[in-house]
Amino acid sequence: MAVAKSFVFFFLSNLVFFMNLTESKCQESFSCGFLGSLEFPLSNQPGCGLFLVNCSLIPMIQFGPGGRWYSIIRKMSTNKFKVADGMLNVYTGNRRCDAFQNGSIPHSPFSSFSISPNLTIFKCSNLLHPDDVEKIKDYFKNYRKYTRCDGFTLYYRDQDNNVPTDIPEKCSVVQMPVKHALESDDLFQRLSAELELEWNISSDCLSCHSRGRKCVVSKDNRICCEGKSPRIVIIVSTIAGSAGFLGLCFLSFIIYCRRKRINGSYLLSRNISSDPSSKSDIEGGSLCFGIPIFSYTELEEATNNFDSSEELGDGGFGTVYYGKVGDGREVAIKRLYEHNYRRVEQFMNEIKILTCLRHPNLVSLYGCTSRRSRELLLVYEYIPNGTVADHLHGERANEAPLAWPVRMSIAIESASALAYLHKKDIIHRDIKTNNILLDNNFCVKVADFGLSRLFPNDVTHISTAPQGTPGYVDPEYHQCYQLTDKSDVYSFGVVLIELISSMPAVDITRHRQEINLANLAVNRIQRCAFDELIDSSLGYNSDGEVTRMTTSVAELAFRCLQLEKDLRPSMEEVLGTLKDIQAGKDCQFEKIKGVNGNFTTPGKIPPSPETDDAILLKNKRFWSSPVAVTDVWASSGSTTASSTG
Repeated sequence: MAVAKSFVFFFLSNLVFFMNLTESKCQESFSCGFLGSLEFPLSNQPGCGLFLVNCSLIPMIQFGPGGRWYSIIRKMSTNKFKVADGMLNVYTGNRRCDAFQNGSIPHSPFSSFSISPNLTIFKCSNLLHPDDVEKIKDYFKNYRKYTRCDGFTLYYRDQDNNVPTDIPEKCSVVQMPVKHALESDDLFQRLSAELELEWNISSDCLSCHSRGRKCVVSKDNRICCEGKSPRIVIIVSTIAGSAGFLGLCFLSFIIYCRRKRINGSYLLSRNISSDPSSKSDIEGGSLCFGIPIFSYTELEEATNNFDSSEELGDGGFGTVYYGKVGDGREVAIKRLYEHNYRRVEQFMNEIKILTCLRHPNLVSLYGCTSRRSRELLLVYEYIPNGTVADHLHGERANEAPLAWPVRMSIAIESASALAYLHKKDIIHRDIKTNNILLDNNFCVKVADFGLSRLFPNDVTHISTAPQGTPGYVDPEYHQCYQLTDKSDVYSFGVVLIELISSMPAVDITRHRQEINLANLAVNRIQRCAFDELIDSSLGYNSDGEVTRMTTSVAELAFRCLQLEKDLRPSMEEVLGTLKDIQAGKDCQFEKIKGVNGNFTTPGKIPPSPETDDAILLKNKRFWSSPVAVTDVWASSGSTTASSTG
């Protein structure tokens, strides 16, 4: 009888749960600041709706994954916004012919788009046979023309926006947003980064939505509905859950019946496995987690008794010394500051992580001392050319500043190392230019895994007391203690800004609101003031290719620095985009999020949890990254150390 009652209770609760689940997954409507209430096809949740809206201080909209972002100026109707195209603003402001690519008109299989006011322009290639050139000139003899673009000529009329059906073969049609009633002979003066953008969703897609399903594109490019009706999901899920409950009851009964029989065997096995003689003594042997054990005496001799003249660096974990061991290898030896529980834990953590990794852009661990040694020492390969920070804004910066191609390679190799770590379910948690080393060929070696975390499978994030370096710490991690792989992405965004600006992540000599480099960069990119952000000595505005690449890297960094972690790309996407930028491809990533906008990121520093244990959490809310160790992490309980090196 008790089992029957339990089953009825489980069935009903299961039914209610799945009804709530299907109802709450995607909101029907949402509030978005001065835009008021918005509904389908708009959504503020990735994976819901067709067009993603970011309701920040300056709301923005993206018409499909990976598409361009537009800042929203005004809602004109349910399917029409006045928006600003930040990328077009950059192109027109710099009089770049990249503007003429139809980039301001979104593309989606589920909707048609129109912009107004607009100007129809015919873009005709110059790489033609002389006879074809004459035919094109004759066809457009009554048109105005613009001839200052490399490789093509532009033709247009003042008032005529009709598109003929018989345009020459080597010409394409480009529709560009223009200013209202502005008469000018200068084509770039006519163009406008502000436009009225209207969309009309296809009837097939609206039909899918009305039935609670999602519209997708099939292999033969037809729009079809995906997913089952919510009612079917409720029935199937409830039946499956109930069947699972009955199976669990049966399994529990079987286990109970066999428990006495296996109890003796279990205790015997437990006693055997607990016997110290059954374990290898890693302290007394020659290997620890598969790497060699060095004696303290050998490493003391290798560093000339840890002479201060042999110091390579100093950080939150310990001091690093140069040394040469008995077999002639040059090594870097990390000496922990304290021999307490926390330091031992970080010591063992770094060993466990590094022994399972093999990547050309990760520093190699040669060995360590025993945990019972007089001091805890880690022995790494020696990387002779200092850190990226040294070369960007340290002592080496004045000797020979890094050229842009070298910086681009550093960005790609560092991203490759991080993407590899994330595939291995490892979060570095302290990515910064001081932890990116360079060899004599300026190849990257990412180092310092003392704060890294192994990420459990099937978990969206873990809760842990915030640790890392001020200026690089993910604001959401700092505010909510939710560590994800996107926390590394945020830190890498700061690294990208350092590479293009040559400025440090934190500088107390800057204006108070710009002490944090991430805040400074967001402000400049929002205003399209790239000349105030990118280091002019790299060739910005004097070398077209450098200008293109540094601007694109700035845009990518901006994506990485999004406060909402779900809006940041993965490290795999970051790596792919960097390679595309280097190869000169037209990168289809999210563009600048505003023309005259400006983010501010006020916020209070949250209390720190008492432990560093990994536990599952719900979502969410955050503000900005701390800028100094004086931004205390903790409240009434305990404090959490921040690494400053």
